[in-house]
Amino acid sequence: MSDRRTILITGGANGIGRATVMHFHGLGWKVIALDTDAEALAELRDSLPRETALFLTCDVGREGEVAKAFERVTEWLDGAGIDCLVNNSGIADPYAGPLGELELEDWQEWIDASLTAAFLVTRAALPLLEKSDAASVANISSTRAVMSEPETFAYAAAKGGLDALTHSLAVSLGPKVRVNAIRPGWIETGPWQKSGARTHPDHRDKDREQHPAGRIGKPEDIAEAVAYLHDAGFVTGQHLNIDGGMTVKMIYEH
Repeated sequence: MSDRRTILITGGANGIGRATVMHFHGLGWKVIALDTDAEALAELRDSLPRETALFLTCDVGREGEVAKAFERVTEWLDGAGIDCLVNNSGIADPYAGPLGELELEDWQEWIDASLTAAFLVTRAALPLLEKSDAASVANISSTRAVMSEPETFAYAAAKGGLDALTHSLAVSLGPKVRVNAIRPGWIETGPWQKSGARTHPDHRDKDREQHPAGRIGKPEDIAEAVAYLHDAGFVTGQHLNIDGGMTVKMIYEH
């Protein structure tokens, strides 16, 4: 058994998840990533030691796949537990189109990828979290849980449900496991995609200047927030906006 702490991240192959994998591995943690993108997982697998990193292809919105993945996770941990769980999976594109054209099947995909997945993975991870002396869960929600652009119904509903699941789990699983949510705002994930999809966007001045913080967010900002919440032993059931100040800014058209 290793004395390293262990973090499990869903949606860990690209974007925020990938940055969180690399951030925590750099801090000396063992990392486990679940994702549907086998190509991106393979890139990560080639870049990190096998004894401290496990990458599994898994659709975390499907109960059977989660159960199979956790059989492998439990075997790999060899009696150890999980110290931090990050429910980061989801469909990145929030735009569903007109309400009258949104099919139930498409709606369900948004809900399953984020909300159902968080339920399934947290349930499966609970026996492993309970082995830790200081376990935490970070649900990656969105500022879109509390504010919207047009035609983002399913995404907003999934993230709003994740916010509610967060405070309910905090009350239900405490004090053994603390549960918080992070609400990212505009986070530029292009540099943290797999090599074939990686981009380095050139944002406009007004894109940066509309943020009170003066810049667009980076996936590293979210990874650092996960680390903060894990160490913040008196914080649970909370929803932390990481958005450069946009949700407190009054915006009027002139």
